[in-house]
Amino acid sequence: MSFSATSISRRLVVTMAMNLVIPAVQIVAGVVAGSVALISDALHNLGDFTATLIGYIAHRVGEKPSTPKLTFGYRRVEVLAAILNTVLLYGACLYIALEAWDRFQDPRPVRGTIVAAAAFLGFAANMVSVAILHPGARSSLNIRGVFLHMMADAMTSLAVAALGVLWIFKPWYRLDPVVSWVIVIVILYSGWGILKEAVQVLMNAVPPGLDIGEIRETILRSGPVDDVHHIHVWPISEDEIALAAHVVVSDRMLSDVDRLAENIREILFRRHGIVHPTLQFETRRFEPAQWLSGGAARGGEDPGDGGHEG
Repeated sequence: MSFSATSISRRLVVTMAMNLVIPAVQIVAGVVAGSVALISDALHNLGDFTATLIGYIAHRVGEKPSTPKLTFGYRRVEVLAAILNTVLLYGACLYIALEAWDRFQDPRPVRGTIVAAAAFLGFAANMVSVAILHPGARSSLNIRGVFLHMMADAMTSLAVAALGVLWIFKPWYRLDPVVSWVIVIVILYSGWGILKEAVQVLMNAVPPGLDIGEIRETILRSGPVDDVHHIHVWPISEDEIALAAHVVVSDRMLSDVDRLAENIREILFRRHGIVHPTLQFETRRFEPAQWLSGGAARGGEDPGDGGHEG
């Protein structure tokens, strides 16, 4: 099921509202209960309000059309927002880890009933946010970053709630920092995938799941094509892929080349999901046989100059 940009925006607004109100309640409860763990959980949730706000702004900016200066539009703003969200998440991990070390050295009694109630409230709110954002997380790297924030917060709140229940019966307060460190490890691991994917988009790396050799073979088998070289495949955003390539064909009518170009575009989209292919047609075979970019650029004049671009 696909969701419109307006639907995703509304989901982000609801998530922001919940992540502003719930942390305020948790902070008050943490002060009353004397629980640093609950206050840390509240600050983590409050950090997610900021992260969701960034995601919402990036999502709205990403809807703006292209301009003469930004010909691909603003879609990569969402990728930058995903990186910023991950950095904020890692900053929260550092805070939790340091706070846990302080509590491990100096454990203090807390009121488990208040901690459990407030943490369960946070857990329920985060799970509602997770359910709201889950559809959008499938198609947007930015929304997926916010979704991961909510999942991490839900785990944190659930762990703190379990500790609160335990503290009602047992004064095992040193479990607080131990559980906190485990949560930090899980958060770092989950955020790494988002950070790696976002950096690959910014570096114009070939998107995961695509093989440039297979794409070359697809073009070669698409019609009367003699050779393909200078192939570039890169993501415009997390859901749009572009390609540029030089295609060598025998000398023929321009109308025949146009029909061949249309066939190649259709096959590239159907088989590889490439939505922005730029094809430059040439009648001279590239020498030396170097189908990745770089050889001709270092060796002198590109033999494809003056070719027909389709």
